[in-house]
Amino acid sequence: MIKKGIVVMLMIFNVTFLGFSCKENNENRYGSGQTTSETPGETPGVIPDDDSKIVLAYLTSWSAEMPDYELVTHVNYSFGRVNETYSGVTIDNEARLRSVVDLKKKKSSLKILLSIGGWTSGRFSEMAMTENNRKNFAADCKRIVDEFNLDGIDLDWEYPTSNEAGISASPKDRENFTLLMQEIRKSIGNEKLLTFASAASAQYYDFKALSEIVNFVNIMMYDVDSPPYHHSALHRSELVNEISADESIAKHIENGMSAKKLVLGIPFYGHGDTKSLAYSVDYKNIIKLTGFVEKWDDVAKVPYLVNTKGEIALVYENARSIAFKCEYLLQQHLRGAMYWEYSSDDAEGTLRNAVWKGIMK
Repeated sequence: MIKKGIVVMLMIFNVTFLGFSCKENNENRYGSGQTTSETPGETPGVIPDDDSKIVLAYLTSWSAEMPDYELVTHVNYSFGRVNETYSGVTIDNEARLRSVVDLKKKKSSLKILLSIGGWTSGRFSEMAMTENNRKNFAADCKRIVDEFNLDGIDLDWEYPTSNEAGISASPKDRENFTLLMQEIRKSIGNEKLLTFASAASAQYYDFKALSEIVNFVNIMMYDVDSPPYHHSALHRSELVNEISADESIAKHIENGMSAKKLVLGIPFYGHGDTKSLAYSVDYKNIIKLTGFVEKWDDVAKVPYLVNTKGEIALVYENARSIAFKCEYLLQQHLRGAMYWEYSSDDAEGTLRNAVWKGIMK
């Protein structure tokens, strides 16, 4: 009887100890009291890789076009902003966001996310600096997801630890970005999407930690340079100065993000030499240009325009270069492609059709 009692006591002790250990491990992994679960008490889990293909369009609050829902799987509405008290989110043109969400009535599988941030959009560093601000911000993300019937949140902080865009920055931003994403995941739950936009250089983020939290990452593979160099080349050629798409993808994977959680960004605009052409030119206006000759870089797999002196005046994308990018990213087992931004395309939808065809073939 004594031996039997001892065995029972040991069994109770083991069960209690195991339960405590699991709780302790989860707290160590996500921070004390933090969890990625949607239901209180649910064991937080790693957000798994997904094989479904993605064609994602960024849609701006200041444009008038409505996206062709037959040619996209996801829409990131731009932008939300960190509010002045660092405690929540303000949304640019709420009425337009609601009209975009209404497209889900026509295509139930369509996913609509609010993208928070953008170039020169600040207050991220201050907001992410304290636990209280992070919790309040995450709670407001949850409110917005529920109120607007959204499918998730996309963060476009450009960039943690960097003040290049004229915003505040701190050496702690990288760590605080991860804590913020953990808090948002905890708040919105595992069933909603959580994504972020990443610099082509794959700097600024702890991808190993974030890989367990996010559904996918949008690589901003553009704006890396300007004439005479390409700003969105697929492969490195003599006209690539900073980075190419295949190098960017490799860096993201090397730094800990699964290929199946990577979405390659494609620009629907080009960069001009600022002498004969503006720095930024939408594709719909590029095709109207005269006095230039189109050339093709068969190594980088992108077009460019030269002026009458043979100088490179514009670097950009067309349907041909997009086809090469889509073929490549599928070979590399990426999730898909995204583009900035929808209204830059021509009236015929040349580029958006090229993306859809290239990914969904």
